[in-house]
Amino acid sequence: MMNTAAHPGVTVWYDSECPLCVREIRLMRRLDRRQAIDFVSIQGGTGCPISTDELMKRFHAQERGEPIVSGAAAFAAMWRAIPLLRPLGLLARFRPILWILERLYRGFLVIRPWLQRRARSLSAEEQAQR
Repeated sequence: MMNTAAHPGVTVWYDSECPLCVREIRLMRRLDRRQAIDFVSIQGGTGCPISTDELMKRFHAQERGEPIVSGAAAFAAMWRAIPLLRPLGLLARFRPILWILERLYRGFLVIRPWLQRRARSLSAEEQAQR
């Protein structure tokens, strides 16, 4: 049996300077009990063939042996590696479902700057209370 921690099945690139992203990745790490995902911060040499500017615009992931995908397809790739979320990831393999998820993701991108500001504000409030 292959050790998934030594050979993760999915690589996910994320913005470790974004409090919203960090919170989401923290949750995904907790759900990834098999350590099937390699979470890579895009700050400081990712080894990814995609530019940092492009990585900052959309969420990117790569399943082993597959091309790099972004947006809803990247979330679906990550979900497939987590047993609890795997059914959602498998469902997203159907083009109409992925199309809907991509439209939802694009809508999220519109409000993401506001959500990031809100997350930063909450993080600052949490720090002030300590």
